[in-house]
Amino acid sequence: MLKPTLLMALKDLRLTLTRGAGLVQALLLGLVLVFVFSLSRRAGDLVPAQTAATIFWLASLFSLVLMSNALFSLEEESNARHGLILSPAPLAAVWAGKAMASGLLVAASQLAFMPATIIFLGVEPSGPVESWLVGIAGILIVDWGLVAVGTLLGALAQGQAGRESLLSLVLFPLVIPVLLAGIRLTTGFLEGASPLGAGSWMGLALGFGALYSSVGLLLFPILYRAGD
Repeated sequence: MLKPTLLMALKDLRLTLTRGAGLVQALLLGLVLVFVFSLSRRAGDLVPAQTAATIFWLASLFSLVLMSNALFSLEEESNARHGLILSPAPLAAVWAGKAMASGLLVAASQLAFMPATIIFLGVEPSGPVESWLVGIAGILIVDWGLVAVGTLLGALAQGQAGRESLLSLVLFPLVIPVLLAGIRLTTGFLEGASPLGAGSWMGLALGFGALYSSVGLLLFPILYRAGD
């Protein structure tokens, strides 16, 4: 299963980066969101770390919606979905490959969102190296949970009119637990707080990612065929 997963991820990354539309839209939407929120503060004022973390994750979440929609539209535009269904590769590998590609693209977007959050919102992150490491690890783990849900629901929304709206409506309530974990972990990172208190939130994010990864591997083949 590893080989078809990697091939699917490479194919999606190559097509997405070649076309550029999905990634550019996600970057622009996230950066505009951060900039618009920055207009609400007075010059010289510092935005609370928790508010900045919330804005960062909202930008990441909207980016995920656009990425998931773009990745699933690749097969629809070229009528290649039937070929994937009939191919000898397991459909679980399609889910894993798309989740891997989506995770890498969202992480790449966050490389722009985090500096924008720090600069436009006037946040001054500080703290020991351990706080930075825990913060980065927390972001990646939360990304895992978000991507696992987003990729599963992308299969559910494929072929539907207004699938971006459908994906958003279903996705947002489901990811509230892991989103809260991401906000708390990122708040601690921006405040430079001790990483000792991050264990429970990290455990929540890990459990969420593991749960929906298992659900995705089981249900994705059914949902992908159902859109046929």
